Amino acid sequence: MEPLTVLASRKKNTITKLNSNSRIFKLIIKAIQEKKGENIVALDLRKIPEAVSDYFIICEAGSTTQVRAIADFVKETVKKELGELPYRHEGHTALQWVLIDYVNIVVHIMHPATRNFYKLEEMWSDAASQEY
Repeated sequence: MEPLTVLASRKKNTITKLNSNSRIFKLIIKAIQEKKGENIVALDLRKIPEAVSDYFIICEAGSTTQVRAIADFVKETVKKELGELPYRHEGHTALQWVLIDYVNIVVHIMHPATRNFYKLEEMWSDAASQEY
């Protein structure tokens, strides 16, 4: 563990803030598009104090097979290109809603009926959204 004096002497501008131009953000969107994910929306949650991450990326897939394919490809692509593994991932059993948590970005891959039921975009309507 580093002494506090070492931490205090680090340059503060070395930390890059996450935004929609960040490499991980672009990789996730591209991976979803390559596997034909539909209705892709990114919610910018950075100005919402209660938010658990900086961004939600939400998409839908027409079948459970496609939900799995998109989720696997997102994880594969991010690991291959950036060496990052998700902090958590859930929903691989039922494949109605797979969540991949990269801490600052949470990816939601949903079956259309599940997306319509939970209405995440409405729940987080204070967030700026961008369609892809």
